[in-house]
Amino acid sequence: MIAFYMDGWRGTDGCTSIFMVAALTDWLDGYLAHKMNLNSTFGAFLDPVAYKLMVAATLVLLCTKPLQLPLFSLTPQLLIIPSITISGREAVSVSNLGKWKTATQMSALTILLATRDCSHGGPTHLVASGVVLLYISAGLAVWSFAVYMRKIQKVLLR
Repeated sequence: MIAFYMDGWRGTDGCTSIFMVAALTDWLDGYLAHKMNLNSTFGAFLDPVAYKLMVAATLVLLCTKPLQLPLFSLTPQLLIIPSITISGREAVSVSNLGKWKTATQMSALTILLATRDCSHGGPTHLVASGVVLLYISAGLAVWSFAVYMRKIQKVLLR
């Protein structure tokens, strides 16, 4: 959080780097655990909690301090809708669709964190791609939630 609220490129680069390392280590941890069949009750509980906290905190931070770009001056609430959608979906278990959602979400958040400081002349189209990816992630969240609910419905109707 300290890096997020630092002004200038150092804060932006630091915050983005911390997020990228956390996202990559989360992916690597899950990959290795699955590949080597290393599972524990504690890990099964802690891994999703840590990931959800990281994503939720990033979404909240991005919504509380909007990007200083013309795109956001017209609609500063642009990130709120997908943020709420994504946060609501985090209560549902992971599927292949959820993995696509996670990949688009992590890409979007990395782009949005990296383009917060425009003092270095960051391109607006890169920010727009981050916003588009966040909306795609929100769409995938709704879709995966619907698939999950359909599975529950089938189980309940047996």
